[in-house]
Amino acid sequence: MDQQATPPAGWRGGGATRLEAFVDAAFAFAVTLLVISADRVPDSVRALVLALKQVPAFAAGFALLALFWYAHVRWSRHYRLDGMLATLLSLLLVFLVLVYVYPLRLLLGTFFAWITAGWLPMPLSDVAGAPQIAFVFVFCGLAFASMSACMGGLYLLAWRRRRRRQLALDADRAADAMGEVAAYGYFCAVGMLSALVAIGLPEDAVPWQVAIPGTLYFLLSLTGLVHVLGRRRARRRVEAEGAANA
Repeated sequence: MDQQATPPAGWRGGGATRLEAFVDAAFAFAVTLLVISADRVPDSVRALVLALKQVPAFAAGFALLALFWYAHVRWSRHYRLDGMLATLLSLLLVFLVLVYVYPLRLLLGTFFAWITAGWLPMPLSDVAGAPQIAFVFVFCGLAFASMSACMGGLYLLAWRRRRRRQLALDADRAADAMGEVAAYGYFCAVGMLSALVAIGLPEDAVPWQVAIPGTLYFLLSLTGLVHVLGRRRARRRVEAEGAANA
């Protein structure tokens, strides 16, 4: 009789786990909080138009939550890690999402109201100058960086367990893990840079200065390049290790 192979340490098998179900449910609840932001159903054309003007903020918030949810789904499917550290990072990601979700809607609504010169509704009543807008960017930058750090940590855990031979990964899958680490590390850097620039804004900042922290997020368009570079470097490292062990 063939003996069943012992699974690698920290590997949870091929089925879905309660942790994955919990993470999915938490993200679904967060999306629900994004949608349920009005006190009542619109009862007039004017109220309906006002509600529809909130769609851009909802769409941006939904896209951001979907980005991190899908990142966790891909990590779960590809690496199947278990253990205390993987669980804590996943739970921390859920905690940050639930803390961040409603302020996210308010902050994105404020951003769209600002760039449309008030055509889209302003959800916050006390945003009147550079200090308030700077606080918006600081909060967004720290939240974005912290959520990115959680995802980067999960992929880094997969890479380190592969290096310790606790997780069996082929060269492509191992290189992909390090590419994701580089990408989310870049996310962290951009978020922190935006927050730091916002902190440094003077109280009498002119509009173009106030816009700098937000325009820094266009640097995220280079994420694909960062991922490729990180993946190539990891692939060379894996191949070198393979040649040394041959």
